[in-house]
Amino acid sequence: MLKKVTNTLTPEIYIELRRKVGFKQYSFEDVAMALEKTLFSVVIYDADKPVGIGRVLGDDRVVFFIKDVVVDPDYQNRSIGHDIMLSLMEYIEGKACKNAYVGLMSTPNKEGFYKKFGFIQRPNEEFGHGMVKFVNNENV
Repeated sequence: MLKKVTNTLTPEIYIELRRKVGFKQYSFEDVAMALEKTLFSVVIYDADKPVGIGRVLGDDRVVFFIKDVVVDPDYQNRSIGHDIMLSLMEYIEGKACKNAYVGLMSTPNKEGFYKKFGFIQRPNEEFGHGMVKFVNNENV
């Protein structure tokens, strides 16, 4: 039986689940500091094993950013990501002002997943490309 727990994301869980899907890794200290700035987080457990996470960053009113929606590869395609997104969007909708901005960066080929929640793919006629920059990137 899967269980959802909010606002309990730890550096250990964050680091391990991101490692399992091949995302960039950060030091424990950096993750701990980053998680302190999280507005809202969700962890999905199978018994005591964390199998999915997601979090919301931003100013808690006008701008929100969905980050780190990660599901253990052994648990993918079981609606866990969907449940995480529903929780994150419920939080955002409860805090957001009219016309608030909610952004995210999709991993390749996962755009369709986010479209189900009303996100639009860029570029389009109204919006340019989304952009990203990695600072102090050790791969440069």
